[in-house]
Amino acid sequence: MVLNYIWIFFFLSAFAIAAFRLVVLGDTNVFPAIIDSTFDTARTAFDISIGLTGALSLWLGIMRIGEKGGVVRFVARLLGPVFARLFPDVPKGHPVVGHIFMNISANLLGLDNAATPLGLKAMEGLQELNPKKDTATNPMIMFLVLNTSGLTLVPVGIMVYRAQMGAASPTDIFVPLLLATFFSTLAGIVVTCLVQRINLLDRTLLLALGGMSLFVAAVIWGFSRLDGAMMDLVGTTSANVLLFTLIAGFIVAGVRQKVNCYEAFVEGAKEGFSTAVRIIPYLVAVLVAIGVFRAAGGMDFLVDGIGRMVEAAGLPADWTGALPTALMRPLSGSGARGMMVDAMTTYGPDSFAGRLSCLFQGSTDTTFYVLAVYFGSVGIKRTRHAVGCGLAADLAGMAAAVLIAYFFFG
Repeated sequence: MVLNYIWIFFFLSAFAIAAFRLVVLGDTNVFPAIIDSTFDTARTAFDISIGLTGALSLWLGIMRIGEKGGVVRFVARLLGPVFARLFPDVPKGHPVVGHIFMNISANLLGLDNAATPLGLKAMEGLQELNPKKDTATNPMIMFLVLNTSGLTLVPVGIMVYRAQMGAASPTDIFVPLLLATFFSTLAGIVVTCLVQRINLLDRTLLLALGGMSLFVAAVIWGFSRLDGAMMDLVGTTSANVLLFTLIAGFIVAGVRQKVNCYEAFVEGAKEGFSTAVRIIPYLVAVLVAIGVFRAAGGMDFLVDGIGRMVEAAGLPADWTGALPTALMRPLSGSGARGMMVDAMTTYGPDSFAGRLSCLFQGSTDTTFYVLAVYFGSVGIKRTRHAVGCGLAADLAGMAAAVLIAYFFFG
């Protein structure tokens, strides 16, 4: 229901803004721009879905080998105590725990092409446990929040964009970004646990969150001792080495269990195409609504309004130059990326707004895109508190990004 209201809001607010621009301002180009946007974003949604087909087929095929080779069951047993607290409705030792872990690991390494197929596989496993097939369960929502909070240890893509834009030190946002995305994830877990009445004071859960905090601190310390070029090299190389090690490990496990790896791969890969087709309508619905809102000038209206309120309150307004990236991030990954590049172009990659736009881009993930793809893949229509918890994580990440930017660069 929440997505329904948000979807309607985008269209009706776009119409109201466009009508105002036409009648009051005499802007005759606004409605043609909106119609063009509907066709462009619909085509973009289709291209994204088709573009996922190859990656989906590859990773679902690899996952099928891992399932038959016993890797997924092993990971499920290993992480059982922690995941039993975060996902109390998932049976102990269920294979979906392994799928969730694989997805989270890919996200940590910034491997989006691998994370999405693994996440879709996890969502299918959670749907098998769902007694109401059109309604999101608590484990589904917790899993979605872990994805939308966007915890990434190696933000290689953003550092590459900064290098291309001529930043003096492309990696200077690494530690601030890692801190911002960590607070986003932590806030998402806490909020979702409170809504789902999960005991945050449980000893196992506290040890897990504390261990995660120490691990993040160790990564920050290790990378802070490297120069920029070495940081880029280590980050990119380690992610790729771990990824291929994962593939090789699954195949070795399959060979040990005398699995016909080729047939298992093909069996899993067949699911990739059908999954890519299933998510097309959901992506079209979400991306067209966002595109219409942008084309009508809704995003500019929000940014200008917030900027005026900040200035009227006498607060520092130098961060508002990065605000378009923050507002676009929950809606569209490519849109937010464009806003980030625009901020670095307009203000400079080493400006406060330029750096902050990078923190906004990396502190969270694209909430509505993730909801549309993951829930759409299994036919979920009633999202319950998924949107609220996801946006709470986004808000925490953005607030942390502003404060951390002032601490490091202000």
